[in-house]
Amino acid sequence: MADQIQAGSLGGAKARRLAYIDWMRGLACVLMFQAHCYSAWLNPDARKSEFYRWSQAAATLPAPLFIFLAGISSAMVTQRLREKGIARNAIARTTILRGAEIFGLGFLFRGQEYLLGYPKSPWTDLLRVDVLNILGVSMMLLGVLCWLTAAETAEKSRERAIGWGLAVAAVVAVVTPWLWTTYRPRWLPWPLESYINGVHIYAQPQPWLFPIFPWIAFAFVGLALGFLLFSGFAKKSEAWFFAAVGGAGAIACGLSQLLDGAPVRLYSAAIYDYWHTSPEFFLMRCGILLALLFLVYAWCRWGLALKGFSPIIQLGTTSLLVYWVHIEFVYGRFSILPKGRCSILKATAGLLIIFLAMVALSVLRTRWKKRPAKVLQAGPAPAAVTVESG
Repeated sequence: MADQIQAGSLGGAKARRLAYIDWMRGLACVLMFQAHCYSAWLNPDARKSEFYRWSQAAATLPAPLFIFLAGISSAMVTQRLREKGIARNAIARTTILRGAEIFGLGFLFRGQEYLLGYPKSPWTDLLRVDVLNILGVSMMLLGVLCWLTAAETAEKSRERAIGWGLAVAAVVAVVTPWLWTTYRPRWLPWPLESYINGVHIYAQPQPWLFPIFPWIAFAFVGLALGFLLFSGFAKKSEAWFFAAVGGAGAIACGLSQLLDGAPVRLYSAAIYDYWHTSPEFFLMRCGILLALLFLVYAWCRWGLALKGFSPIIQLGTTSLLVYWVHIEFVYGRFSILPKGRCSILKATAGLLIIFLAMVALSVLRTRWKKRPAKVLQAGPAPAAVTVESG
């Protein structure tokens, strides 16, 4: 949701190369809309249907997508600043402060939801670990890793970041089952422990929350892939590079199943949970993300994604805004449909209204952002701004 690479503002081949980032982020928005709408509005009978089961399966994708794409975007921004000769401290300050901003917005969002839901909302919701919180934490940690791996050249820094990014992701995935069970940091106050394993106010960690373990691992995988986009092979043979990414995704999915069925296990049966905390499931989701990235790239390069106006790309350029706004019209006090009392057909009609309204809001936001630029263009040329003065 943050540090977006907005392809719409670029031209020609460069726009085509970057459109897949916004398209993929927009796809995450659409999947998020359907997940929230059907979860909030469907009646008990509709929730027993196969349709709802598939809807909730698709609902597992938006959060990993947003965090993964934040990693890719962070790598792109960092590498371009490095190539311009910007000092590593300045780059780290920029990326870490942006992460801190998103982290703060997470608390602001929870505060808004608490006030709009008062007096029914419990005060503990103010400290709930949600996706914006973990996005902010992820971006700050990505900034720290890029600062630590900075070297004398941009190329060497890039190579270091790829290796360490994958290593951190692997470590996070491996230790997650233990931090959720055997080695829970129970000595921490619950608001702090919740950032480790999502325990919140409950006796056990909750899989519907977004703690550091395992969620930040998606950001570090995205960071490694984002830096790989600047490799010589990716620049010279971009299509083949993305085909290889898709192939790696398919291999990761197969390896996940193979490891899950292996007779030798790293974890005891008491703590192994494939569908929530296991490294095998993390590997499966990474494989799906990589395969999806290849398909989205192909759609943007050879398909119809860039033919005329793309509502998906439009949503991707303002994903934070539409995330923030749509929640209140689905789950909140201003829900456009009665919660828990709708048929699949009625909820789908509501989903369509939410989608169209969010696209319209996104377009208005984009046009509003362009107004100051037009005013500046009409006035005298501004003086050049140096890195030191900025």
